[in-house]
Amino acid sequence: MIHDIDEYIVDHPHLFESLKNNAKKLLYVSSKFTNLSAVLRLYNLKVENGWSDKSFTSLLKLLKDMLSWKNELSDRMYEPKKIMRSMRMNYEEVHACPNDCILYQKDYEHLEKCPVCGRSRYKTNDKSMAKVLWYFSIILKFKCISKNAEYAKNLT
Repeated sequence: MIHDIDEYIVDHPHLFESLKNNAKKLLYVSSKFTNLSAVLRLYNLKVENGWSDKSFTSLLKLLKDMLSWKNELSDRMYEPKKIMRSMRMNYEEVHACPNDCILYQKDYEHLEKCPVCGRSRYKTNDKSMAKVLWYFSIILKFKCISKNAEYAKNLT
C-alpha cells in the first residue's frame, strides 16, 4: 500500500505536502497526537462503529469544543474525507435493501424500492438509517502492486 501511495503522490505533489503538514502539525500544544494521527484514529472509529457522517460531524464539533481553544481538529466531515482521499482511500457507497435482498447497483441502481420485498431504498419505517455499504476497490491496489516485479511475484 505504501508503494501505491508513493506512486500516487509522485503524480500529485501537493497531496504529499498536505499529508506531510498534517503529520507534523500537533493537534494542540503539547498533544501526543498530530492532526493526521487524530483524524485517522477518529475515522477508524467511525468506520468500525458504523457512524453516519452526521453523527461523526457532531462528534468532531464536540471534540473541537472540548479540546484547548487553539486546536487543529476539524469540526466538519469534509477534512477527514479529504485526508483519506489524498491517501487513495477512496470508496464507493452502495445502497442495500434494509432486508439484505439486493444491492442497488447495475440493473437495480435507479430503483427506489426493493423488487424482492418492496421496502424503500431510502425511508425505513423504524426510523433507522438507510443501509449503505462502503466498497473499497481492490483492483487499483492490484494494478499498482503488479507494477513492482517483487510485489507481483509475492502476490501470485
